[in-house]
Amino acid sequence: MNQDQDDADELELFRQATQGVRPIQVDQADTGKPRVDPAQLQSRRARAVEGKQAIRVDGLSDQFVIDVHPEEELAWAANGVQDSQLRRLKSGQIPFDGSIDLHGMTVDRARDLLWEFIDEATRIEVRCVRITHGKAQRKDGRKPILKSHVNTWLRQHPKVLAFTSCLPRHGGTGSVYVLLRREMLEGRDD
Repeated sequence: MNQDQDDADELELFRQATQGVRPIQVDQADTGKPRVDPAQLQSRRARAVEGKQAIRVDGLSDQFVIDVHPEEELAWAANGVQDSQLRRLKSGQIPFDGSIDLHGMTVDRARDLLWEFIDEATRIEVRCVRITHGKAQRKDGRKPILKSHVNTWLRQHPKVLAFTSCLPRHGGTGSVYVLLRREMLEGRDD
């Protein structure tokens, strides 16, 4: 056999093997991943960042902060909370089952921890908690920052029914007792 005959035989074999095959129309491999439009991807990323910022604030606004003095006693109750309930809270007759200390923290860190703390307390149906914000008696005469923010945030929080400054043994005007709204869980008897 000569070389030309071998080439012709191989060509014939190749034609038989590829009979019925059509050329590929696309010159790129399909990786299985859907194609993403760059503009759509950028839009998704922008929405994701916006969403994180909205979540981070958690509904606690700093647009208007009620300034309070270092030794000022705090007291607030939502509509529907009875005066007798607020008096019991103020006198320490409602025991607190959780406590968090925020003083010395940045405003942003304190807001995040306060939200998480109240969320966890209401999830496990704690009725009353203590929040220590400090008094920060400042040399420059300015109002205490965290105490003012906590006073404002607690009024905005949907799970807070009432709060009042603590008894001296529990932190006095540097802390507050907070009465929380409880959700009735299924299967609960009381």
